[in-house]
Amino acid sequence: MANTWWEINIISNPDLEDTIYWRLEKFGTRGTAVEIKDHNLLVKAYLPSFQAELPDLQELSSSLGEDAISVGFPPPVLNWHLIDEEDWSSSWKQHWQPEEIGDRFLINPAWLPLPTTTDRLIILLDPGVAFGTGNHATTQLCLESLEMHFSDIAENQKPSTIADIGCGSGILGVGAILLGATKVYAVDNDPLAVKSTFSNCTLNHIPPDCLIPLEGSVDTVRKTIDQPVDGIVCNILADVIIQLLPEMTAITKSSTWGIFSGILIGQSKAVANALEQNGWIVTTIREKKEWCCLNARRS
Repeated sequence: MANTWWEINIISNPDLEDTIYWRLEKFGTRGTAVEIKDHNLLVKAYLPSFQAELPDLQELSSSLGEDAISVGFPPPVLNWHLIDEEDWSSSWKQHWQPEEIGDRFLINPAWLPLPTTTDRLIILLDPGVAFGTGNHATTQLCLESLEMHFSDIAENQKPSTIADIGCGSGILGVGAILLGATKVYAVDNDPLAVKSTFSNCTLNHIPPDCLIPLEGSVDTVRKTIDQPVDGIVCNILADVIIQLLPEMTAITKSSTWGIFSGILIGQSKAVANALEQNGWIVTTIREKKEWCCLNARRS
């Protein structure tokens, strides 16, 4: 059973897309694919079989149903079955196409040909089983915020050392290096995410001393760096951000900036309050669908 995966199929109203993604992320799914079929949203999600049993899947179905009813939509229809690892690794990729993000980025699946003409920064990506394909609103918000930040400092071209907390596929670290960051420490508690980040560094020809994937969390960065970081990118979940803020603040200096996402709009006030309590000032809040990204700097 170690090499089998749950394929979870969800059919719902398209307006529930972000809520479904949020639930699936919390549930621990490793890859998703989405398409519109007969005016309905079809989401396919994948999870190693050992991470969930039938009662867990039934609880996920109930939670999604409650979410839908609370905002006036019929409950999504769920079904699930087991597939072999080889089947899962290719099934979700069939629906993933190149995507432009912000003014400068193009996310290009590693197994598809490169565009013949583009002036965008191309991120080649094969996320494997890690979160971060560029499809989710929170990843897009972080990339757009990175783009805006580096355009503001382009005239000075100061070296920037960044900590990417919860790096997933490594997409944000790669994006930061392409924009001009000098070094990124990319950490994740999931060893499969660290492996994926290593792989995507190689795909994008990032030198190994520029983007450093590490298994762990903020304490791992603290033990690795020899001086405070210039920036922090953290795309996880609101309650985890709040929990880690004291540790993240401890690796910063007075001029450090931060990009925090994985936050539902309704959770933004709680995260902003926690940032202020830990010595940060929220400068902008960017929103996309039901999600937001808080850009902040040390006060």
